[in-house]
Amino acid sequence: MDALKEYSRWLENCEGEMLEELKALQGNDAEIKKRFGSNASFGTAGIRSIMGVGTAYLNDLTVRRTARGLADYLLSSGGSKTCAIGYDCRNNSQRFAKVCAQALAEKGVTVYLYDRLCPTPMLSFAVRYLKTGVGMVISASHNTKEYNGLKCYGPDGGQMTEIPAAAVSKAIDALDLFESVHESYESLMEKGLIRYIPQSVWNAYYDRIWQEAIDPDSVKKAGLKVVYSPLCGAGGEPVAEILTRLGAQFEVPASQEKPSGEFETCPNPNPENDGAFAESYALAKKTNPDIVIATDPDSDRIAVAIPDGDGFRKFSGNEMGCLLLDYILSAMERMGKLPKDPVAVKSIVSTPLADRVASAYGVSVRTVLTGFKYIGGVILELEEAGHPEDFVLGFEESCGYLKGDYARDKDAVVAAMLIAEMAATCKLQGKTLGDVMDALYAKYGYYVAGIQNVNFTSDEQKAACMALLDQFRAQPPKEMGGFAVSSVADFKAGVITDAVTGQTTPTGLPSENMVMLTLGEKGRVILRPSGTEPKIKFYYTAVASSMEEANAMIGQMNDAMMAKM
Repeated sequence: MDALKEYSRWLENCEGEMLEELKALQGNDAEIKKRFGSNASFGTAGIRSIMGVGTAYLNDLTVRRTARGLADYLLSSGGSKTCAIGYDCRNNSQRFAKVCAQALAEKGVTVYLYDRLCPTPMLSFAVRYLKTGVGMVISASHNTKEYNGLKCYGPDGGQMTEIPAAAVSKAIDALDLFESVHESYESLMEKGLIRYIPQSVWNAYYDRIWQEAIDPDSVKKAGLKVVYSPLCGAGGEPVAEILTRLGAQFEVPASQEKPSGEFETCPNPNPENDGAFAESYALAKKTNPDIVIATDPDSDRIAVAIPDGDGFRKFSGNEMGCLLLDYILSAMERMGKLPKDPVAVKSIVSTPLADRVASAYGVSVRTVLTGFKYIGGVILELEEAGHPEDFVLGFEESCGYLKGDYARDKDAVVAAMLIAEMAATCKLQGKTLGDVMDALYAKYGYYVAGIQNVNFTSDEQKAACMALLDQFRAQPPKEMGGFAVSSVADFKAGVITDAVTGQTTPTGLPSENMVMLTLGEKGRVILRPSGTEPKIKFYYTAVASSMEEANAMIGQMNDAMMAKM
């Protein structure tokens, strides 16, 4: 794409604030190339980018074209000509949601739009509940304030998979950015082509989540005290509703209670990071709660900490996944509610400790590629087989969890309910979540995970990282961090190669640009480029007889990988 030519076209066609922003770029060829040298790409995770003028950024024009492409795809697919749209707290999220609604409705698609910000999983629920042909949510998840995004969902309520996403992308590319708007938002509302989603759908969502409760009375019995932060996001209303129904005593940091796209007190609003808990920890030191929880801006991820001496112990996404799995299975087994053929699902980069926990209860674990749409795919398989109740839990190491088949995306609201139950049960037994986690380690071994993100700061660095992946495929290392490589899984080719015999077996998973080195019983290293951001991720797992030993092993693996960069 000729960046300067495209920039000139924008100057000729834009007006108002957009034109002023364009004029401010004049003479800055590097910035013009960055913004106009490519199009924001649409994939299975939709589009996520910085907000601003330019073909590579999110703005009214690129958002409108995306929605129009989705409409053209929907109209040609033969599905229900309806779409549900939700949005979170980010700057321009509501605006972009209305732009999308107008673009879809202009083409004859009936749009059901949330009248206020809602969690991403609530949009997934609405697609299924309202039986719409597609869904869309305006959110950049846990990214910093400069970002926003559009994620598209199929009729099953799951994020679009490769084939439909490619069809939508093709439809988007066929459209002109500057095609004029044909009918006003208000006129389309009067015609009934844009309708606000009523409170009854919110209530149906809450009622359906409540069905996933196992022992809700334990929360009130234990007098559970919670500090909860929505991190200025969409979780504030629904998580508060569920905690209230449970009878939990909870307080919210005042600086993070109201929605704000500026994230003033949590500039990196990712609950995976300890820094996002600063305001919650400050409040917890005054109130002495049993647990501290935080959800990300679109409330699909949740993280948890507990008071520990003078500080706090924060659980990783892997640890919380194992804690939830153990709690759910033990409680269902005790109550005689465990299905005949229970299935848990986790992403391939999530901890193998979950397999050990599940095996102790006779539960099978399905391992899928990273992305909750793949977990949703297993739920769909069980549903089509007539046994959706067999699904007991799905989780990703990045703090995403789901129990129940009512949605096809991770849901921090149902997770908050189950975590509160679990903490209350522990409290009634005179224990903490930390005690339970330590017991799991003592029983099954110290499975410790680590992750290293390498952000691409240049095309040369990106090329070097991609070359490393190819090198590991062609000539895999004999050892990593002092630990012998026992097998190499090339998920792009779909084969696992035994490092000693050379024998190959299929991965059994769809193709993805990812490589996994298994280090015998000591752990593994996974190399995986991010699907939404310009970076590559190195996932480490170490298995040892103590936490100290496992952490040291993670350090050795990381040193070995970084030496190859």
